Order: sequence, then structure tokens, then C-alpha cells
Amino acid sequence: MSIGTSTTPSTPPRQRRRAPRWLRSFGFQITAALVLGIVVGIIARQIGPSAGGTAQHPNPNGLTATLATIGGSYVALLKAAVVPLIFTAIVSSISNLRQVSNAARLAGQTILWFAITALIAVSIGIVLGVIIQPGSRASHGDLAAAAPATVGTWWNFLIGLVPGNFVGAQVNTVVTAGDGGAAAVSTVSFNVLQLIVVAVAAGIAALKIGDKAEPFLKLNASALAIVQKILWWIIRIAPIGTFALIGNAVASYGWTTIGSLAWFVAAIYIGLALVLFVVYPIIVRSNGLSVRQYYSGVWPAVQLGFVSRSSIGTLPLTQRVTERNLGVPRAYASFAVPLAATTKMDGCAAIYPAVAAIFVAQFYGIHLDWVQYLLIVVVSVVGSAATAGTTGAIVMLTLTLTTVGLPLEGVGLLLAVDAILDMGRTAINVAGQALVPTIVAKREGILDRDLYDAPRTGDPFSDDDSPADTATLEAEAFSSPAR
Repeated sequence: MSIGTSTTPSTPPRQRRRAPRWLRSFGFQITAALVLGIVVGIIARQIGPSAGGTAQHPNPNGLTATLATIGGSYVALLKAAVVPLIFTAIVSSISNLRQVSNAARLAGQTILWFAITALIAVSIGIVLGVIIQPGSRASHGDLAAAAPATVGTWWNFLIGLVPGNFVGAQVNTVVTAGDGGAAAVSTVSFNVLQLIVVAVAAGIAALKIGDKAEPFLKLNASALAIVQKILWWIIRIAPIGTFALIGNAVASYGWTTIGSLAWFVAAIYIGLALVLFVVYPIIVRSNGLSVRQYYSGVWPAVQLGFVSRSSIGTLPLTQRVTERNLGVPRAYASFAVPLAATTKMDGCAAIYPAVAAIFVAQFYGIHLDWVQYLLIVVVSVVGSAATAGTTGAIVMLTLTLTTVGLPLEGVGLLLAVDAILDMGRTAINVAGQALVPTIVAKREGILDRDLYDAPRTGDPFSDDDSPADTATLEAEAFSSPAR
């Protein structure tokens, strides 16, 4: 027997038992969080508000406050990741497109499909508003008109293009008066459109400089990898955020606030359902793609959009599923998805303002002629860009009302159910923001069909954020002739 050689048979290491696949499924975790959140939200609503407060502003109980804090913190985490993600991803995508000949065509096709889907969505909204007549069915005694706090204008698009600073940050200060005196609360927000402009300018400048910019591009690539890893951690705890967000929504709003606006809510949700389950599948199928694969790929982001009510907050997940599930090249997705999250909103900027404008006209007994209906279409198709600096359904609605010549006080009629509508609107926004890049990539011959058609494992993400030779594969795809 040789020295140092053991005759004891080796024992295979004990394998750790893994949870069943269905339990590890991201989709199952999100769905379970939704159901559990609804149950806990109902319990919190039954508990009622805490002592103190007013009828208009009751104090939430401990459970509702906890849900609001957890949910708000999760959305804040997602929004915090948006700024570094957009900047590093766009700069990286531009650096990967040095030999691309069809970049301008991709941008043009993206904007064209934004307009096509918006046109279809607003047409559905107008038809539903005319058929259902939600404004004629509303009770005048139960609704109160009020002027909006913010009004959208056509100048917002041009203003939004000009960055006020390097990261497009805006500081808003609100002064509130209380028993202890006045207090100022400042919040920082980011204009995503300005951030895109800055990132594009930095990427183009780096290409123009040439070799001297290589250290910057390498640093940017490293930063992007770090941001994506952090995003992976944030996205993995999405079920916790989903549970808290939907629980707080049920506890805070319930469904009792619908009242005389039931027909209006029904018209909006019918329109949203038609776009999501009829229009989008037709577009997907007509471009030779599997409808089932599209839904299974985009659904995690749609679910998070529904409960978070924020396209910008959902942006990191939307971009990830667009790249990893739907097979859109990262170099293109990092440009198209952030742009879509800013200007592509079939729910907030097409269906909702169309039905809402018709509701206001019917409520006040104002007859709309064909020119005004045409104006509603025009505003919905191009108006989301005009409100890109201050995105939001209410801002978009005010732009529509002022363009058509309807009273702005009609906005106040609909505020009672805005939170309930916002969930569905955002879900449709997110679905469309992933759809357009997928369709354009397919039509231009750069979509990874193997990745798009791959069986879904239940977990839409892998822990590896650096697929082998990604930059080379994307450069080859973008350099191929358009088909």
C-alpha cells in the first residue's frame, strides 16, 4: 500500500433536496403573492382605520401602514435602479453598434409601431365610449367636479428633451402646515426622457472619440454588469413587493369607491382586455410568433406592473424579460424598452383618455363631432410623447380635454376610481412596451427565435448575466440584412 493512499471508499456528498419546480417558479410565487396580498388586504380593510385623522384622510391601521411601507419601499428600490440601468445600458448598446447599418431603421420602425398600436387602442376606446355611454349612466349627485393639479401641454415634449442636469433629476418641494408650524418635504424624481437623451449623447460622443474612450466604455460595461446583478437581487424579491402592493391597494381602495362610475370602470377594463387578449395576440400571430410564448415571457412584468402601478418602476423587469424571455438583442432592447416606458402607453395614453374624454362630454351634455373624435385619436397617437416629461394618465387626460375643448373640471369626476383603473392601465402599458421591441426585432431579422421559443422553466431568469460572447452575437445580428 502506498503511503498517503486511503483504502476507505469515498462517500458521495449528500445532495441538498431542492424544492419542487412549481414552487420555485417565479410566476407561481408572484401569483401566490397576489392571492395572499388580496386576503391580507381584505383583513386590513375589515380592521378599519386607526383613531384620529379625518373622514377625508383617515389614519391607516398598523397592518395597512406596514403593507404600504413595504410596497412603497420595493417600488422605490426598482426606481432607484432605473437611472444607472438606463444610462449604462444605452451607452453600452451604442458602443456595440459601431458597425451597424440599420440602427436608424430600427428606431423608425419602433416609433412606427408605437403609433400603430396606439391607434388601434384609442379606436377601441372611442367605440366603447360611444356604445356603453358611461357619462350618460353616471349619477350627477354622487360626483364632484374639480380642477386638476397638473395640466398637460404640447410644450412638455420639447421641454422634456432638454436636460436640466446630467441625470435629469428634478427636486420637488411641498410645504405643509401643521400644529407645529410649516414643514417642507423635498422629493427627487427623474425625467427618464432627459436621461435617455444624456445617455445617447454620451454614447455617441464615446464613439466619436475612438480609442481614448475605451477606458470609459470598459468602466461603463463593468458598471452595467454590477447594476444587472443588483437588479437580479431586487427582482428576486418581487413576490414580497407584490404581496405588499396588492394588499395595500385592497386595504386602501377596495371596490366600494366605484359607485356610479361602474360603467366607466367597466368600459376601461373591457378596452384593456380587448387590447391585451385580442389585439396583441393578433399582432404577435400575424408576425409568425407564438402567442403562448409571448404571454409566458412577458407575464412576470405584466403582473408586477399591475400591482406596482408604475411603468418606470417595472422597467428593469420589463427590459429583462424582453431580452431573456422574448429574445430581443440587448443592444436594441436597452434603447427601445426605456423609450417605450416613457412614451408607449396604450393604457394610460390611448384607451383611458379616449373613454374618459367621452365620459366628460356625455356627463356635461356636450355633443362631440367627428373633428373632435379625430382630435382624440391624434392626441392619443402622439400625445404620450408630449407628456413624456411628466407621464401619467391624469396629465394625458388634461391634454386630451384641452385639445378637444372639454371642461378640465371633469377630471375631478374620475379621481375616486383612478387607483383601481391605474392597475389595469399599467399592466397594458408594460405588455405593449415589451411587445413592440419584439415585433420590430422579428421583422428586422434580429430576434433570437431559439430563445423566444425555448420552453419556459418557470423561472424567467438565470443567475448568469453574461451570456457567452453576447457582444459578438449582437453585432452579428445587427449587421445582418433586414428581412
